[in-house]
Amino acid sequence: MTQGVLPDLARAPHSSREGLPPLLLGDEAVALAVVHAGAAAAYAYPGTPSTEIMETLIRHAPEAGITAHWCTNEKTAYEQALGASMVGARVMVSMKHVGLNVAMDPFVNSALVNIHGGLVVVVADDPGMHSSQNEQDSRILADFARIPCLEPATQQEAYDMTRAAFALSEEFRVPVLVRLVTRLCHGRAEVVASAPEERPAVRKFGDAGDWTLLPGNARRLWEALLDAQPRIARRVEESDWVALTHTGAKLAVITTGIARNHLQEVLPEMEVPLTHLHIGAYPAPDALIRQAVEGAERVLVLEEGYPWVERRLRGILPGPVEIQGKESGHVPLTGELTPDAVRRALGLAIPPELNTGLRLPMRPPQLCQGCPHADAFAAVRIALRGFEDRAVVAGDIGCYTLGALPPHSTLESCVCMGASIGMAKGASDAGAGPALAVIGDSTFIHSGLTPLIDAVAHDSNLTVLILDNGTVAMTGQQPTALPRSRLEPLIRGTGVAPEHFHVVRTHPRKVEELGALLRSEVEHPGLSVIVAARECLEAVRHEKKAAKARDEGGGS
Repeated sequence: MTQGVLPDLARAPHSSREGLPPLLLGDEAVALAVVHAGAAAAYAYPGTPSTEIMETLIRHAPEAGITAHWCTNEKTAYEQALGASMVGARVMVSMKHVGLNVAMDPFVNSALVNIHGGLVVVVADDPGMHSSQNEQDSRILADFARIPCLEPATQQEAYDMTRAAFALSEEFRVPVLVRLVTRLCHGRAEVVASAPEERPAVRKFGDAGDWTLLPGNARRLWEALLDAQPRIARRVEESDWVALTHTGAKLAVITTGIARNHLQEVLPEMEVPLTHLHIGAYPAPDALIRQAVEGAERVLVLEEGYPWVERRLRGILPGPVEIQGKESGHVPLTGELTPDAVRRALGLAIPPELNTGLRLPMRPPQLCQGCPHADAFAAVRIALRGFEDRAVVAGDIGCYTLGALPPHSTLESCVCMGASIGMAKGASDAGAGPALAVIGDSTFIHSGLTPLIDAVAHDSNLTVLILDNGTVAMTGQQPTALPRSRLEPLIRGTGVAPEHFHVVRTHPRKVEELGALLRSEVEHPGLSVIVAARECLEAVRHEKKAAKARDEGGGS
């Protein structure tokens, strides 16, 4: 059943090359590995740059016989993956780096339970913050949970390591984190697949004490996890994912993940030898690190993300070895690592043909022409006339976050998924106002429902504006977990006063009408909720295109 997936990927327009391996995104390589590893299920919440993993799995789910579901948020996705693992199924859960924050409770605690079916956690970090609030490094969270972390440098390694992660998870009975970065997720390269594995049988194991984290059980399981750390470290150190080329040179370079590619690009320009240690898996191999710096006067650490290995070196290296990297200023502390940054760190000149001196202007993102959110923001500005110096407009994560930029300049905050309602409530509680929270339908379902219940419980003085465009638009028009017909009774069921709950349809000709409604509810000294509904134009176009393709394909 799994054999059919690779040919389908190979026939895709971007990778159809007669007789040659397919050119796959790193995300697609991970998805292919999940199927070929015999996984029974995969769960995710969309978030760039991880979204294409689940998109690929959903596209091939029927032929692969795999359950592939978008979930309400990353925490629910992780818990469903845990349930599949508990009964012996191999399972993957994927998300972007800030999504792991949402899933931290089950993530950290899952390191204690007795994993049955391999549980692979694929997290896509975003150095340079192309579409994220921060640059956090998921390697640190894997270390915090005391589980193995694999960090591929190429699309081929993304495939190979994801497959290996399932076996490693079952070997040590812990989850395994596969850490990707944006450049790997969205870059293409040849990927050669290996023979698919049989899917493990599902059964009940009967070891409830190893899955019920009562304090007595948890203490025993925590000690077992600590006892396993030396074995996990040895397994990593002896693996092919860590490689040392020792020359006894005065310069030792340590690379992690995709940083190896940048070093390899500039190596032909080096006129002096160097010792090279590549780390593609963690826990960090301390013994090999010490071996790598034998005879070296300085060590340069090249890593995408935080200076995590660099900091570790400062605690384990003997003698007066100079440590260079992000914290020393030899490598930029923020943004993506580049070959030019590596050249500068090695003291190499940038080749004249690459040193154009051009600085391309930034092109800020903007809402699509005709986006219904633009009408909603125009209505907000109408509603808050005269309140500009006092009003608080808390925003959230989604396309509508662009309402913080000109020409809308409406939103005043964007911190994390679901924060708008809680922040507006807090501002109102502190005496500011009028307070308005602006949140999308998918984000509301993700993590806006619980702060709304807080506001209902205290009849807080704020207005919640839910922009319902029927899709998770920013990440590619994934379906919202609950359609509008089921969202309305959900909100009513929280206890919002019926006379202060409204569902309206946004339209350029109805901006004044929506503005007047918002004004009346902003002036109401209590909680009000308005759902401003209109379909995302891109989602409508996407669906029409898909329907046309289905019709032309005979309904298949």
